[in-house]
Amino acid sequence: MPPDPALPVARRAVSQLDSRIEAATGHDVDTLWAHRDRGILDKPHTELVDRHRELAQAETGVTFHRALLHRLSSEEFPVDAALFERIARTVVQLKEATAARDAAVQRVLTVLEPIEGAARSATPSRGEAQITAADQAALLAIVGGAKLYEHLLTGRLSVTTASGTRVPYAELQRLQSAGFVTLDTSHPVHAGQPLSLTDAGRAALTASRRAKPSKASLPAERPGAWPSAPAQRR
Repeated sequence: MPPDPALPVARRAVSQLDSRIEAATGHDVDTLWAHRDRGILDKPHTELVDRHRELAQAETGVTFHRALLHRLSSEEFPVDAALFERIARTVVQLKEATAARDAAVQRVLTVLEPIEGAARSATPSRGEAQITAADQAALLAIVGGAKLYEHLLTGRLSVTTASGTRVPYAELQRLQSAGFVTLDTSHPVHAGQPLSLTDAGRAALTASRRAKPSKASLPAERPGAWPSAPAQRR
């Protein structure tokens, strides 16, 4: 018989816990994965993303073997003893993939449930209340690598990031006073003192929520037109 048909495998399968993760963190899964790769997340959220990636991989395995079983049961292949063997083998593999998926779900829940509890009982923290769009942009620039330099002739201090973004020194002072950024003073400032985010700084980025649609985003009414009826949800 021909070899097992190759099936496409997606980068990330949608898991049954995606909606709970997004509700607890305030970010969609793709954003969380990107923040994990950039080192922005704090330890609990980093652990959550790592376990979710394992779950996504396990979900992909279930999808693969389920699709393969469906294909084997179609009219594409002749019905013979070899087909029955392949179907039996695929059923066993599907059971194993399902067991691995269920175990991955439990590992995600172990990490997710404390985050959900903290989100339900949390009150606005000092970092979450003070963070602004400018703060967020500066923290995102610093997390990729940044150093504080002092010009040898003028004595002027400036922050240069790995992405080439300049962070004003006044902004750095504000982030330091808020406890979002720490400075490695073991290096001479003329050679560059590395900057890094504190746990509070990472938490401030993690706590930022997606903006809700505002009334300004709604289409404007034409002058003299009757007010439109509220949209009906399907």
